[in-house]
Amino acid sequence: MKRFLAALLIGLWATLAAAQAPQSFAKPPLQASVPKPGPKDLCPVCGMLVSKYPHWIATIVYKDGHTHHFDGAKDMFKFWFDPPKYAAGHSREMMAAIWVTDYYNLQPVDARSAFYVTGSDVLGPMGHEFVPLASKEDADDFMKEHKGKRILRFDQVNKEMPVQLDAGKF
Repeated sequence: MKRFLAALLIGLWATLAAAQAPQSFAKPPLQASVPKPGPKDLCPVCGMLVSKYPHWIATIVYKDGHTHHFDGAKDMFKFWFDPPKYAAGHSREMMAAIWVTDYYNLQPVDARSAFYVTGSDVLGPMGHEFVPLASKEDADDFMKEHKGKRILRFDQVNKEMPVQLDAGKF
């Protein structure tokens, strides 16, 4: 009986501690809660049907639950640098989480923690792409296997890079 009560108290304490933990942009919700695009969801940057390219989907989830889906990380970055250009009334401050699809395991990964390979022989739905990978080891392997030129982190991507990637200059 003492073990049961001790376990119950520890469980209650852990539940209360988790409930009090601050929520932050750096820790997005669990992968299971990443919304999937519907059959008619369009990329706000290029207008393509996102669900046609499930291996490339990127998603921004807003604090109010609204989502924008993209046909690749490249368009997600274009949106990131100028949300109002593509969706009036939207801003970075309203965003709760950003997800990209890992190239190898096809699972959502936090865009801020992903590694992005550019200049490879792998093309996305819109041509040259930032290929997202969950780990540095995977990014290194991808570079070797697909003749990549550069590995970037989220904060290393600047506003000009997606446009340069479109032109094949990056």
